[in-house]
Amino acid sequence: MNGRGVNGGPPGRVLVVTGTGTGVGKTVVTAALAVAARAAGRSVAVLKPAQTGVGGGEDGDLAEVARLAGPSTGPSTAPLTTRELARYPEPLAPATAARRAGLPPVAPADAAKAADELAEAHDLVLVEGAGGLLVRFDDAGGTLADAAVLLGAPVLIVAEAGLGTLNATALTAEALRARGLAPAGVVVGSWPTAPDLAARCNLTDLPEVAGAPLLGALPAGAGALPTADFRTRAPSWLAPPLGGTWRLARRP
Repeated sequence: MNGRGVNGGPPGRVLVVTGTGTGVGKTVVTAALAVAARAAGRSVAVLKPAQTGVGGGEDGDLAEVARLAGPSTGPSTAPLTTRELARYPEPLAPATAARRAGLPPVAPADAAKAADELAEAHDLVLVEGAGGLLVRFDDAGGTLADAAVLLGAPVLIVAEAGLGTLNATALTAEALRARGLAPAGVVVGSWPTAPDLAARCNLTDLPEVAGAPLLGALPAGAGALPTADFRTRAPSWLAPPLGGTWRLARRP
């Protein structure tokens, strides 16, 4: 991870997590990343620039991250911080949800500034997007990709396992490179218990179409595991560059 802060902050401390679409497992992957980093003694901050589809007093994605990766009685005592910049009640793209709610949107510069500030006090900042890479944050067309450009941060792609994922992953990687960003890698957000032929072949094809390594696969239902089990097992779902022990040769 070789990102740099927008104000010259510490390098290598920000990782942007995007998906090839909605519901591919970004939040659970983000929690696993936090677990692996904390197990290595690194303090972690998780930033959610825009949360949609959640009311004011309801739990959002960050509550799920904290539940899965937060303080425990295990060996890790490294701090975990979560920060949400804005939330909108309707389950829509952030720009649309903000407009319909009559609330100010979050601009890419807002997300980059918050991530940079968190990087000053944490070893790792994970920035989790909403939906896919080019979902609009505001009516000016700002996106998570624009925030990543401002940060100079690597972007991890969370992809589906089965049919159709190759095209979506290739498009996401192409959009990153068009902005001067190289994808850090790909993680399969939900690996089925009984993978079909397409899913099995995709383990080989995903890194080819992304032009980036396959860096892990989370088992389907990982987010429903008891928290202690999740924290124990999470590093085994991520490859060594992400702080885990997963290797493709082991086949998930």
